[in-house]
Amino acid sequence: MSLVHERDYEVRYDTTVTGEFLAGTGIEIVREPAARGQYQHALFDFDGTLSLIREGWPEIMAPMMVEALMNTPNHEAQSEIEWFVRDLIIRTTGKQTIYQMITLAEEVMKRGGKPREPIEYKQHYMDLLMERIAHRREALRDGSADPEAMLVPGTTSLLRGLLNRGVSIYLASGTDECFVREEAELLKLTDYFGAQHIYGAIDDFKKFSKALVIDRILRENSVDGKHLLGFGDGYVEIDNTKCVGGTGIGVATEETEKNGKANAFKRERLLGVGADIIIPDFRDSSTLLKYLFAE
Repeated sequence: MSLVHERDYEVRYDTTVTGEFLAGTGIEIVREPAARGQYQHALFDFDGTLSLIREGWPEIMAPMMVEALMNTPNHEAQSEIEWFVRDLIIRTTGKQTIYQMITLAEEVMKRGGKPREPIEYKQHYMDLLMERIAHRREALRDGSADPEAMLVPGTTSLLRGLLNRGVSIYLASGTDECFVREEAELLKLTDYFGAQHIYGAIDDFKKFSKALVIDRILRENSVDGKHLLGFGDGYVEIDNTKCVGGTGIGVATEETEKNGKANAFKRERLLGVGADIIIPDFRDSSTLLKYLFAE
């Protein structure tokens, strides 16, 4: 697997499997990790895994893409375009945003249109998204919103529990690094990771990927992949974690309702790339940590 070019979603594991639930929790053990009690490092995705600031972003990206494709000379019926865009987003969620926009530009060209530069599509999308979430960011900035309200339930308890067990934790996101750092600060998460352990997309996008971050963690610390935990609601970080022999924990978050139940769509996607454990959120973090560290 390339450490730079993130592959699209592809089912490689059985998605019909049902695991065993830890008593009284929503923690589903799909397969028992071989390295329980031996974890030294943990990688986290950001949006949808820890942060809910950008909840609803597909509702911004999809119409933008549909509009661009419907403005081409040889487009299909709108219903077909809408289905195509939903599938495109499903296949690429978790990758850097620029890759989604590169694909959009290619699809515009295929339909006889003259595409804008991917970076222009990305900027247009970011402008629309920022307009949608501006009130959330401002409420965090001026103190009128409690950061806990915009975190996946149980986030800080889990992070503290990992640090208390001597685990080094890292944040890696397909969102631009400047925004990841800013929003991690707004959510009061920076101190858990430290400035040196927060990574996100950069302008020279070919020099960043979650796989590169994982490679760096293992190489610089001279540890085997089995000592790595990967937490995410998207396929990329779980796929990358599994590829080095780590334990993938799929966070099947219900971002809107936050009802403690696993989102069925996310669960199936996470199973497809080999998630070893599925959780709806981190509210049962104490039980999860005791299990992971064989306590």
